[in-house]
Amino acid sequence: MDKKSYGLVTAAYWGFTLTDGALRMLVLLHFHQLGYSPVNLAFLFLLYEFCGIITNLFGGWIAARYGLRVTLFAGLASQIVALVMLSFVQQDWVAWLSVAYVMASQAISGVAKDLTKMSSKSAVKLIVQGSDAAETESRLFKWVAILTGSKNALKGFGFLLGGVLLQWLGFAPSLWAMAAALAVVLVLSAAMLKADMGKTKAKVKFRELFSKSREINILSFARFFLFGARDVWFVVGLPVFLASQLGWSFAGVGGFLAAWVIGYGIVQASAPRFINRSAGAARAAQTWGFALFLVSLLLSIAIQMNFHPSASILIGLTVFGFVFAVNSSVHSYLILAYTDSDKVALNVGFYYMANACGRLAGTLLSGVMFLVGGLPGCLWTSTALVLAAAALTLYLPVAQRSPIPEVAG
Repeated sequence: MDKKSYGLVTAAYWGFTLTDGALRMLVLLHFHQLGYSPVNLAFLFLLYEFCGIITNLFGGWIAARYGLRVTLFAGLASQIVALVMLSFVQQDWVAWLSVAYVMASQAISGVAKDLTKMSSKSAVKLIVQGSDAAETESRLFKWVAILTGSKNALKGFGFLLGGVLLQWLGFAPSLWAMAAALAVVLVLSAAMLKADMGKTKAKVKFRELFSKSREINILSFARFFLFGARDVWFVVGLPVFLASQLGWSFAGVGGFLAAWVIGYGIVQASAPRFINRSAGAARAAQTWGFALFLVSLLLSIAIQMNFHPSASILIGLTVFGFVFAVNSSVHSYLILAYTDSDKVALNVGFYYMANACGRLAGTLLSGVMFLVGGLPGCLWTSTALVLAAAALTLYLPVAQRSPIPEVAG
């Protein structure tokens, strides 16, 4: 295994992730403070998610032609541009101009996020190697889980960072500080990372963007519903509920979301330990998918009945996060297990395009459902989406190219 390359890719992804989480919290809390409605808040993130769809689709094709180094650095540079651009927004602008300007900056950030994520996840498939196929699969599952889990833990720290920076420094100074830090990450990565990682030898045809195997299509569709189910309450509904109805401070909201995502990331990194390896990864996706449906159903009932809402949210979302994290980790392993090394960027890009579609749908539904039905409306919608994701995993091949390797250590 090329540990140096893995470390460089992971460090770049970590640096980006901190700024991405902080930016999400800065935008959400700052514009909520200015009086934006839940639907308007959701619209601020729509282009962010939409551009992620396009980026994942074409980013995989670009990476296959020019290498993952190009797409990784383009993602980091785009985030710097987005941070600087957003720092110029003014409170005295008319509402439509502010919304349009923030949406444009968030669109650039959406491109940045998915270029960086697609590049980092694809690189793991190319970097991680063992002495034989079994050892390679074992290491792949372990290091994918570590990369994904550590990324989400750091995104949680980013949420906390965003809330704290907004309270201590204010909006624009926080953005400038993050842009400067990310510029340092970009310069160091550009100087040290290998140039030809991920570039295919054969010319990649455009039609190959949509030419996927059955299992990749099924897994991508399930991913759409899975992440829509999370974002339908996570993006707007929960933070606005905590701030407006429970009276939490900015730092308190950021801290809770940070703790949730950090815990979620820790579970993701440890996910191989929670899975029955003998049953296979596809069977694990089915088992944990329906477990998540049960958790979401019980949480929705509790909030609908107003059963100790604060305790129900804290406990219910903690359990939801645990089960969701295992689901996500199994999916992240399966997409690499189902794809060949020479098409990893194309297939991972397609898979995360579906992920971005789900986040887009969840983001829009988060504002709409919170406006229509409050937090219970968001949670019931989440339950329906989780059920759809779990049902789709029933069509995954249970014995084909999806073993759960034993993870040592």
